Amino acid sequence: MCGKGDEAQDDCGSREEWTLLFWTSVAVVVPVIITLWCSAQRSKRKSHMKDFFRKSKHGWHYTDLFNKPTYCCVCSQHILQGAFCDCCGVCADEQCLRRADRSLSCKEIMAPSSPEGAMEHRWVRGNVPLASYCAVCKQQCGTQPKLCDIRCVWCQTTVHDDCMESLTDGDVCDLGEFHNLIIPPHYLYRVNKLRRRHPDEYSKVLKSRLASGWTPVLVLANTRSGNNMGEVLLGEFRTLLNPVQVFDLSQLTPSKALQLCTLLPPGSVQVLVCGGDGTVGWVLDAIDAMKLKGQDQFIPRVTILPLGTGNDLSNTLGWGAGYAGEIPVEQVLRNILDAEVVKMDRWKVQVASKGVYFRKPKVLSMNNYFSVGPDALMALSFHAHREKTPSFFSSRIINKAVYFLYGTRDCLVQECKDLDKRIELELDGERVKLPSLEGIIVCNIGYWGGGCRLWEGMGDEPCPPTRLDDGLLEVVGVFGSFHCAQIQVKLANPVRLGQAHTVRLVLKSSTMPMQVDGEPWAQGPCTITITHKTQAFMLYHSAEQTDDDDDETSASETESPTPHDSPRAAGPASAQA
Repeated sequence: MCGKGDEAQDDCGSREEWTLLFWTSVAVVVPVIITLWCSAQRSKRKSHMKDFFRKSKHGWHYTDLFNKPTYCCVCSQHILQGAFCDCCGVCADEQCLRRADRSLSCKEIMAPSSPEGAMEHRWVRGNVPLASYCAVCKQQCGTQPKLCDIRCVWCQTTVHDDCMESLTDGDVCDLGEFHNLIIPPHYLYRVNKLRRRHPDEYSKVLKSRLASGWTPVLVLANTRSGNNMGEVLLGEFRTLLNPVQVFDLSQLTPSKALQLCTLLPPGSVQVLVCGGDGTVGWVLDAIDAMKLKGQDQFIPRVTILPLGTGNDLSNTLGWGAGYAGEIPVEQVLRNILDAEVVKMDRWKVQVASKGVYFRKPKVLSMNNYFSVGPDALMALSFHAHREKTPSFFSSRIINKAVYFLYGTRDCLVQECKDLDKRIELELDGERVKLPSLEGIIVCNIGYWGGGCRLWEGMGDEPCPPTRLDDGLLEVVGVFGSFHCAQIQVKLANPVRLGQAHTVRLVLKSSTMPMQVDGEPWAQGPCTITITHKTQAFMLYHSAEQTDDDDDETSASETESPTPHDSPRAAGPASAQA
C-alpha cells in the first residue's frame, strides 16, 4: 500500500513539474512572439508610410509622440501620435492621414498671383505655435483644448476664429517679417514663364526685385553634421520659408542647389550653410565651380549655422562655436538680415608626392588651416574610428571627448617628435630655421582647435595683426599635444614662425599625419605648396559685446596702437575693403 501511495505522489509531483514548466515556457515564449509580431507589423507599416510620404505633395513626418497638445486637422480629435507636415503644419492621425493628404493642400512653391497682383493668405486651422498672438485682438491664440484658431503658412499671422471677420487686410499676404528672405511662389511662376519666351521682360523683373532690396536666402543643411540637428532645422526653415529654398545636402549636392541662384537677381542671394567647417568648404567649392561656368554675377554670400564639432570658421565670422537650439530659427534669420558682407581669402594646397612623376599633384582647397603633426594625428585617429562606427559620434560633446583622449595618448607616445629634422619650411621663398617641433600649423583664420585664438596665444606678447582678406597666412609651430592643450587654455604661446603669401613645406622622410580644414590623411615624402586661390563673400555677425569684452578690447587698445582683428576678427574693416 505504501509503495502504491509513493508512486501516486511521484506521478502527481512529476505532473506538477511538467505543468509548471509548460506555463513558464508559455510566459517566456508568448511575449517574445508578440514582440516580434509587433515589430514586424511596425516595420511593415513604416515601409508603407515611407512609400506614401514619398508620393505625397506634403512634407510628412511620422512621430510616436507629439511634443505639445496636438489635434487632427481632419477629425479634430486630440492625438498623441500621427504625422505632421513640416512645410504647412497640417497634423493628422494615422486613420485620417490619406484623407488629409487629399483634402488639405500644402504650400505651393510656384503659383500664379491673384488678378490684382497680390498674394493671398494660405490659412491652416489649429495647432498654432505656442505663445502666438492674434493679429486683431492681440490676445494669445491656441489656448482652448480643441482644434481652434488659424495661421497663415507664409506670413505666420495667427488669428482667432472669432476675429477672422475683423482682419483689416483681408486675404492679402505680405509674407510677414521675413518677406525680404522668402522667394514668393508667384515670383518663381513668373520668371519661369518669362525666362525663355520673353528675356527682356525677364531682365526687367530681376532688376526691379534687385532695386527693392530683396535678399532671398537659400538654406543648405547637412543632416550628418555634429549633433544631428540638421533634420529638425530643415523642417523649421521649410515652415518659415518657401520649401524650394531649403535643401538637404544628403539628397542634393551644393552645385545643383546653387543653380537656383541663376533665377534670382544677381548679387542678391544669401546662402545659409547648416553644418560644420567641412560642409562650408563643400559649398564654397561649388561656388568656385559657378565662376568656372561663367556665372560670376550670381555668386551668393555665405553665412553659417554651426552644427559641426570644431566650427572655427563660424566662430571667426561671429556666428558662434556651435548651435544646439539655444536661439529659435526666427532669430537666426533676423541675424542674417543684420549681418554685413566681408571678404575671405581661400587657398590652394598642392601636394606633390616624392618619386611619383607621372601622377598629377593632389590639389585641395583651404579655408581654415593646414597642419602637420599632433593635431592632424588626433583628427586622423578620430576620422578612422568615426568611419567604422558613425552612430557613436553623433554628439558634439562625445566628439570633443574622443579628441581629448587621442590628445592624451599622443602626449605619452609622441609619434610626431623630431619633425624639424624631417621637414623643411619656406615662407615666400625664404628658408626658416625650425626649433625642435612636433607640429606646424598654417592658419588663414583667427580660430583653431575648436575655439582657440592660436596666433594671439595668451595675448601677453605683441604680434602682427591678422585679417581675413589680407592675402597672408600665419605659420606657427607647436612642441606637442601637451603644448597644444596649454595654448587652448591660454597657458602658453605658440612658436610664431611668420606670415607669408606663399608657404612651402618639404617632407623629406617617413610618413606624417596631415589635415586641411579637419580632413586628415597620412602622407609620405612630398612637397606641399600653399598659394592664394580666390576670395569668397561671407556674412559677418557683430554680436553684442559684454562688459568683459569691452574691458578686454580697451586693454588691448591701450597696449598697442593697432587693435587685433575682429572677424579673424575684421568685421567692419573687412566690409570696407
